[in-house]
Amino acid sequence: MRCRTLALGLGFCLLAGSALCVLWVYAEHWLPFYYVPYYLPCPAIFNMKLQYRGERPFQPVAGSQYPQPKLLEQRPTDLLTLTPWLAPIVSEGTFDPELLQDIYRPLNLTVGLTVFAVGKYTHFVPRFLESAERFFMQGYQVRYYVFTDDPAAIPRVPLGPGRTLGIVPIRKYPRWEEVSVPRMETISQHIAQRAYREVDYLFCVDVDMVFRNHWGPETLGDLVAAIHPSYYASPRQQFPYERRHVSTAFVADGEGDFYYGGAVFGGRVDRVYDFTRGCHMAILADKANGIMAAWQEESHLNRRFISHKPSKVLSPEYLWDDTKPRPPGLKLIRFSSLDKNSRWLRS
Repeated sequence: MRCRTLALGLGFCLLAGSALCVLWVYAEHWLPFYYVPYYLPCPAIFNMKLQYRGERPFQPVAGSQYPQPKLLEQRPTDLLTLTPWLAPIVSEGTFDPELLQDIYRPLNLTVGLTVFAVGKYTHFVPRFLESAERFFMQGYQVRYYVFTDDPAAIPRVPLGPGRTLGIVPIRKYPRWEEVSVPRMETISQHIAQRAYREVDYLFCVDVDMVFRNHWGPETLGDLVAAIHPSYYASPRQQFPYERRHVSTAFVADGEGDFYYGGAVFGGRVDRVYDFTRGCHMAILADKANGIMAAWQEESHLNRRFISHKPSKVLSPEYLWDDTKPRPPGLKLIRFSSLDKNSRWLRS
């Protein structure tokens, strides 16, 4: 009797186990699973159909503390040429332009350049494009992307061979403070929908600036940042990072390398996509918590560059402020801001 009961029990266990295995295989292969993001209550971004094949999830790198790299490391007239993570710092005299042309021209590269011309900032487009035609990536194919809320206000500037202008309409914003907030989102979406098929490298710059000297292939890299002209000689404790712990852009006192300007960044198009998408996700997280970082997208840009180091850093000669006297270490200025009436532009 006991043997019969034991046999029946074992048979029942085997039958139940087989049934559970069949149910598991069915559920795994046939039933749909939906993963709900717990950190961003914003379903729109997850429903967006991205075409870019290189999309990867955001994976921040663990932070670490180390001495601050200083641009004026040795003497005020000698700029640092290499970061502690072995990324070159590009400035006049650190490269051979003719050698770089011989290396990069046969690659038949196309370089994209994005600017946002919103509201009265359309006023700057002609001078910006004229200076870019003169100095930006001469001898290469260039695609300009002008994001604007008023396409009719964008003038047609004569362009050289192999250089095209694309006008990308965007929505109007009632306040000037809101204009820069969606920039990372707009750039990442534009790459996913269009630019990844059209360019190899992409730079994102401000339209209220002009090129003043040659800007060439020395700036090309996987992920490129530019040192802010106001903080190149400051200790990291004085950098205007976001210091509130509640923001995703938070930077501790012992963190930071250089303070990078939001007016210039770029790199390989797939890396710029990852970078802008990561910044946009962080901005969304702050927005969900009712927070705006101290310097909006520039704060998030600096936070991300701390955990995702740039592979190449541009000295302030690639991002200068004309209201400041030029220090002895900068042999020339390549890209700089224009004198403007900020009150009029924001009114």
